[in-house]
Amino acid sequence: MPNYRRYYVPGGTYFFTVVTHQRRHFLTDEGPRTLFRDAIQKVKAERPFTLFASVLLPDHFHCVWVLPPGDDNYSLRWAQIKEEFTRTFLKVGGQEGRRTNSRDKHRERAIWQRRFWEHTVRDEDDLIRCVDYIHWNPVKHGYVRRPAEWPWSSFHRFVQSGVYPASWGEVETILDVPGAEWE
Repeated sequence: MPNYRRYYVPGGTYFFTVVTHQRRHFLTDEGPRTLFRDAIQKVKAERPFTLFASVLLPDHFHCVWVLPPGDDNYSLRWAQIKEEFTRTFLKVGGQEGRRTNSRDKHRERAIWQRRFWEHTVRDEDDLIRCVDYIHWNPVKHGYVRRPAEWPWSSFHRFVQSGVYPASWGEVETILDVPGAEWE
């Protein structure tokens, strides 16, 4: 088994990706979306952090967190968010994915992938790249043609605060280019 090592920086800024088990598409459905938001808010109230940027897609969530000074325990926060979501999701009738012997042995429900991906943000340029990636992600996955069309993203907050123009990240196809011809 691989030996995963996390980089913990007290008061650090981190980019995360959490993914549903078997990449099942349900996170943007109204019920699960509300439960996920509530789970984040509950944990955030108990163990504060700043949710700097985020995007919710049907099968995964990207975000940037800033932890309080002296605090580096993002792993506990993610465990609590996943646990809270899973408990309430199953309680209201949400369906889990296919269980395995390994999941049964470790008493894990088949809602989330076991781990999450983390990147410690090194500097302002790195932060900009992470935030741009987050806001571009719905376009990358083909859900929309421009970030402004995706409702579950902090992109809209960044536009309101003047960080991005509303047209940031628009995709033009070859049909939109004057003089383009098809043979």
